[in-house]
Amino acid sequence: MQFYYGQQMPLRILDEAEFWKHQEEEHTVVIRELVTGLEPEFVDALKKWEQALGETHQQVIRYIESVVRSGNQVSEQLQQQVMELVAYCLQQSEGFIQLCQQIKTHSAAVSSNHTAKVVLVHIIRESEYFIGIAQALLTSGQQ
Repeated sequence: MQFYYGQQMPLRILDEAEFWKHQEEEHTVVIRELVTGLEPEFVDALKKWEQALGETHQQVIRYIESVVRSGNQVSEQLQQQVMELVAYCLQQSEGFIQLCQQIKTHSAAVSSNHTAKVVLVHIIRESEYFIGIAQALLTSGQQ
């Protein structure tokens, strides 16, 4: 993500968060559908993550609407709330990655499914990409 967006920056990072939270939500379904015989504890965890990611996705959409309504006059308070939401999204992505790594490492169903392993690595990389964007924004926002 480029950092020359100026006043559009809150909207730009929210667009990224909206996209990636939706992706992660969909990834929970992809994993469940791809891995035949996935252990029930992982299926349950993925369903809980799907719900949590969906809730975060909706929260991001509400913030996008707030920023759009504010026009070019994003208050300091709204800017701070956006940064806090981005930090939360980052932490949530880290937790989702941990679950994906646990599934990749500890699931017998995945251990015998090369495609599932490849897909899990891809999903992890995508979430890591969002984390990189979020960390860059949070770091630049602290300066």
